[in-house]
Amino acid sequence: MTQKQIELVRASWSKVAALDPVIVGELFYNRLFTIAPEVQPLFHGPMPGQSRKLMAMLSYVISKLNRLEDIIGEVALLAKRHVAYGVKPEYFTPVGAALLWTLEQGLGPNWNEETKAAWIACYTILSSAMIDTIDKAGNKAA
Repeated sequence: MTQKQIELVRASWSKVAALDPVIVGELFYNRLFTIAPEVQPLFHGPMPGQSRKLMAMLSYVISKLNRLEDIIGEVALLAKRHVAYGVKPEYFTPVGAALLWTLEQGLGPNWNEETKAAWIACYTILSSAMIDTIDKAGNKAA
């Protein structure tokens, strides 16, 4: 990611993070379950709590974007936990689509092609690290 992309992600996230996390999470999960209903059974707990966890995790990762090398290990640990939940690499595509859609809804007129491209770059780096970890875990189990 470029410094400009990091700044765009951070600036746009600060606007979304100021919104009610339960509402943002509800938007995200409703969209995710609409475009990828096969992932819904992976979620067992109360969705308001899940929404808060999602927002907190995104806030943490975004705060560390200037030091991606420091958080890739943490992202790998997160991926290992997700393997236990039944997450598959192919789930990352609809999750990314739901995230971009949610950001667009939350940002309204502040959403543009440059911001979208920055978020795609961010998500691609982070999801690729998670997918790599999940793939390695799958190979070890095979």
